[in-house]
Amino acid sequence: MRPKNLDEIVGQQHVIGTDTALYKMIKKGHVPSILLFGEPGIGKTSIAQAIAGTVNRPFIPINATTAGKKDIEHAVTIAKQEGKLILFIDEVHRFNKAQQDYLLPHVENGLITLIGATTENPFHDVNPAIRSRCGQIKELRRLSSKDVEELLRRALSDKEDGLGAVNITMTQEAIDLISSSTNGDARSALNILEDVVMVSKDEKTDQAVVDIQIVKECVENKGFSHDKNGDLHYSLLSCLQKSIRGSDVNAALHYLARLIEGGDLVSICRRILTCAYEDISVAAPDVPMHILAACQSVERLGLPEGRIPLANAVIELCLSPKTNSAYKALDLALEDVRKGMVGEIPMHLRDAHYNGAKVMGHGAGYKYPHDYPNSFVNQQYLPDLLKDRKYYRPKQNGHEKHFAKVYERIEELKKF
Repeated sequence: MRPKNLDEIVGQQHVIGTDTALYKMIKKGHVPSILLFGEPGIGKTSIAQAIAGTVNRPFIPINATTAGKKDIEHAVTIAKQEGKLILFIDEVHRFNKAQQDYLLPHVENGLITLIGATTENPFHDVNPAIRSRCGQIKELRRLSSKDVEELLRRALSDKEDGLGAVNITMTQEAIDLISSSTNGDARSALNILEDVVMVSKDEKTDQAVVDIQIVKECVENKGFSHDKNGDLHYSLLSCLQKSIRGSDVNAALHYLARLIEGGDLVSICRRILTCAYEDISVAAPDVPMHILAACQSVERLGLPEGRIPLANAVIELCLSPKTNSAYKALDLALEDVRKGMVGEIPMHLRDAHYNGAKVMGHGAGYKYPHDYPNSFVNQQYLPDLLKDRKYYRPKQNGHEKHFAKVYERIEELKKF
């Protein structure tokens, strides 16, 4: 059921729609080297084959995890014999240096057009030498349920490549269930369709009456995919934190659920503990301790019970007051230090707890705050170079309002 040319492609209109530059140049016979990236089952291989079919060029697919240098040499030989060809390399981020060094000169001289596919982010994982040769880097998106339904209906009616030779009775409810439950994964949807038709088929009459219960059994968990080391995993962690930061409880719980199903509790705990200090911080000083306790509970409980403290933690984070002033203040101080703006440590603050320190003037003139009312005395703590520097800018959220008042009062006292 793969498309044989560009006009048979369903979805991905942002990449290969009739109004795109890529579509227009391919239709005119010019195929640039391309990197396609996105989740499994959303059309990377299909688009590559459709491009080759549109320009009527030889098409050789290989997988970088299993192919060797001989496979590349074979492709070059075919290209020299038959003219320009399209070499499709799946999992291109795993391409090794020997393969790359042999292939790239032939890509540069135009003998071979490279179409690479990867489920990883090419800007992170694909060798820069390969990436730089690809004039087009395109991210594919999951198909909509309508796109998937269109593919299912094509398969049901296609007598040559699909299931059209079977007399199939299938309700709209069953088609909707497959198209909406596979999360835009065309390959998974077509596999499920084939499964439900084959299990429903009467060998004697060549008829298939599809029962909705069979469909429900076949689609269970088919729309969920997760790779703990993949780009999607880190995007989900990012979405979780940004939803917490934005105080959106429902969105945060959605991304938490997806991460829990992925099974990486360590990453979840690390991220929500980061949220507690990065996004809640001094606006609610007790929250980080609550989150640490929740993470420790998760470590002891595991799944499925560990989901309970995680739910409590994420909801508390979402609904707590927010501030980022503490770590932002430290970042400003770090910036000065890294620029070399440190200055001499004031003599009255230097360590005076050893023989000879007083002779050197260490500690001379130091005022011990506990000897003064309210444990405050006005004296200089920063080096002369930075004595007027202000790093902390308190916000008026939650408990930080109290800190802000204390901070402002101390700054006022310093003026006298």
